[in-house]
Amino acid sequence: MTDESFLLNLVLWLPAVWGLVLLFMRGDDEPERKLARRMSLGMTAFVFVLSVIVFMGFDSDTADFQYVTEVPWLGPMEYKIGVDGISILFVMLTTMIMPLVILASWKVEKRVREYFAAFLILETLMIGVFVSLDLFLFYLFFEAGLIPMFLIIGIWGGQRRIYASFKFFLYTLLGSVLMLIAMLWLVIEAGTSDIVDLLNYTVASEPITVLGFDIAGGAQTLCWLAFFSSFAVKMPMWPVHTWLPDAHVEAPTAGSVVLAAILLKLGGYGFIRFNLPMFPIASHHLADFVFFLSVVAIIYTSLVALMQEDIKKLIAYSSVAHMGFVTMGIFAANQQGVDGAIFQMISHGFISGALFLCVGVIYDRMHTREIKFYGGLVTRMPVFASIFLLFTMGNVGLPGTSGFVGEFLTMMGAFKANTYAAFFAATGVILSAGYALWLYRRVVFGTIENPALENIEDMSKREIGIMIPLIAATLFFGIYANAAIDVFSPSVENLLDGYYAAVGTPESIVIAAGEGAPAPASSH
Repeated sequence: MTDESFLLNLVLWLPAVWGLVLLFMRGDDEPERKLARRMSLGMTAFVFVLSVIVFMGFDSDTADFQYVTEVPWLGPMEYKIGVDGISILFVMLTTMIMPLVILASWKVEKRVREYFAAFLILETLMIGVFVSLDLFLFYLFFEAGLIPMFLIIGIWGGQRRIYASFKFFLYTLLGSVLMLIAMLWLVIEAGTSDIVDLLNYTVASEPITVLGFDIAGGAQTLCWLAFFSSFAVKMPMWPVHTWLPDAHVEAPTAGSVVLAAILLKLGGYGFIRFNLPMFPIASHHLADFVFFLSVVAIIYTSLVALMQEDIKKLIAYSSVAHMGFVTMGIFAANQQGVDGAIFQMISHGFISGALFLCVGVIYDRMHTREIKFYGGLVTRMPVFASIFLLFTMGNVGLPGTSGFVGEFLTMMGAFKANTYAAFFAATGVILSAGYALWLYRRVVFGTIENPALENIEDMSKREIGIMIPLIAATLFFGIYANAAIDVFSPSVENLLDGYYAAVGTPESIVIAAGEGAPAPASSH
């Protein structure tokens, strides 16, 4: 293990170690609670600093995995971790969000040590998904992350927290059973569980017959569907999205932030890391199927969001719609689409996390999320109104915010791959403006009709401090998107080179070249 790879191991394991320390602390009086809060904030901030050091030493000119640690573990399985241009940014997103989550939970009084320990352990498990380079190690981190989030929703959630937590757990667990079976078959077939080796392994794609049905793409298609079943639930994609609104509504504010900002990205990351490069033939054949599900998600959940009376549920449905753009961009399988999908996931982490924090601000004061109880907040909470406006505009995709860049790139990539999908998905941009601006008008503008709002206080210094990094990230990446794109572009190019080597030049490029016209120099 080199000094550089040791840093990545610290980033991965320190939060969980600190979480276990919190669990073994004694006492639940105010001094112990205060110490638990400070310890949690200090550790998450320290881990973020370590991740910045890792990022500063990262070479963004190569698609190779860096900071690799490889240690024999169980039989053919290895403890192997590392990062490339795609995963490093998700690690950074995770370590940046967690200190803000701890600060947002500063007033939690119920089982404080256990609460912060759950978030610290969850941080390790989420980072583990992004850095795993062994198939079974990935699966362990991917599934283990269910446990702390299940507890966070079930113990510190709202009135229907038990129902929401079990629904979340069962949906996401059952979706992964098929993936585990496919992983076992893949390891036996390829003779390795090393993800780097599997990326270069060609899974059989000859047509096969299963239960009387002819399967185009053969084993690739079956494996693709097995992995897809897990990642689609995690995203979540329509129609397996119904667990998300319940989980968001019942989760505490910090739980909603982590769920929206990071956990939803695990599915998209899985598509990019596994489905597209490992099963390219199946990805090519089933792209239109994904486009259909993505377009339905964008339009349907946007319409459902328009009908919501709970602010959290509205934002939850908007997240499903935004993830529809992500899946559409990934399976467009071109540079703009995949770049846009990755950028959209990172941007959505900032914007959706901030929107749930904004909901938490007014919920802490009024103890309701019903839209009808608000109105006229601009006269009492001008700072809140300004910050809420910025992130509402980012959610809509206003140019100058990071939300615009991701949507624009995914739409561009989708247009090259499937014009109809891009056309119908574009209506989602209009609908998102409808539900987001209508929400803002009802909550912030108008006159104060609820007497309880007359004495409501504006955002505190702590709450403003939580928002400042998210505001900075949303504006910075909206203006200078290449700061992120330049990091993951080489890895995306390498991924697509392998994809095109398997499926040939995309049909859209062949059509664009035209009969007798010179073929483009690059397929991306």
